[in-house]
Amino acid sequence: MAAVNVKKAFLREIKDWKSYLTVLSGSVVLSLGVNLFLVPNRIAAGGVTGLATVVFYLTGLPVGTVMLLLNIPLFLIGIRVLGRSFGIKTLFATFSLSLAIDALAPFLSSLTDDLLLASIFGGLLVGLGLGIVLKQDASTGGTDLGAKILHKLVPYISVGQLLLMIDALIVLTAALVFRNYELGLYATITLFITSRVIDTVIVGVNYTKAVHIISDKAQEIAPVLVHEMNHGMTSLSGKGMYTGKEKNVLLCILRRRDLPHMKSTVASLDPHAFIFVTDVREVLGEGFSRHV
Repeated sequence: MAAVNVKKAFLREIKDWKSYLTVLSGSVVLSLGVNLFLVPNRIAAGGVTGLATVVFYLTGLPVGTVMLLLNIPLFLIGIRVLGRSFGIKTLFATFSLSLAIDALAPFLSSLTDDLLLASIFGGLLVGLGLGIVLKQDASTGGTDLGAKILHKLVPYISVGQLLLMIDALIVLTAALVFRNYELGLYATITLFITSRVIDTVIVGVNYTKAVHIISDKAQEIAPVLVHEMNHGMTSLSGKGMYTGKEKNVLLCILRRRDLPHMKSTVASLDPHAFIFVTDVREVLGEGFSRHV
C-alpha cells in the first residue's frame, strides 16, 4: 500500500510539468548570476554556492559538481533527521541547478571586473532565480537544509539564526582563503540584495498597508472613507490608558497608492487624529488576492 501511494504521488508530481519547467527556468537564471558575476569575481555569497566557489578556486573542480557533492550527503542526513519532508521538486531543483551551472560555464565569461557591479547584479540574478524556484514550493537544498538539520540538534536556536551563522561562516572562510576581506564585504552586499529580490518575487512589489486611525471623530471618518474610497473598514474598541477614555480604532487595509488620499481625507476631518501605518505583505479575500 505504501509503495502504491508513493507511486501515485510521484506520478502527480511528474504531471505537474509546468511547475517543473518554471523550476528549471529559475535554476538557469540563478546559474547565470553565478557564472557571469559571482564565481569569476570570487564572490562567495554564502550557501552551498559560496562554498563551492571556494572549493573551485582551491581544487579546480566545477562549481556545479561540488554543489551536487555537498548536497547529496545533506539530503541523506536530512532524510534520516527530518524524514521525507522535502519533495521531488527540491531534488529536481538541486540537480537542475548543478547541471545548469556546469553546462553553461564553458560558454559564459565574466561581464564585469568591477566587484560592486558584480555583487549587485549577481545578487539580482541569484535572487530572481531562487525566488522563482521557491515560489514553486521547491528549494535548491543547500544551507537552508543544513540549518534545519542543525535546528534539530540545537532547538533553542532558530532556523533563521542558524542559516545566518552558516552563511556568515562561509563568507568569512572565503575572505580568509582568498586573503581579501573586501570580497567578504561584497559578498554581504550580494546576500542582502538576494534576500530582497527573493521577497519581491514571492510576495510582489505592490505591498498593501494596514492603517489604524484613532480619533474622537471615528464615526464621521468611517463613512466618508468607505464611500469615497470604496474601501471596507473595521471598527475596534480601544481605551486610551493615559486619559482612560473609550475610543474607536478604525482599521483599513488599502493599497499603497491609496494611502496619500486617505491621509489627507482623515486630516481634513480631524487634524488631531492619530494614524499609524504598517506594511502588510499578503492579503487574501475580497478585493485583494484570491485564496489559494
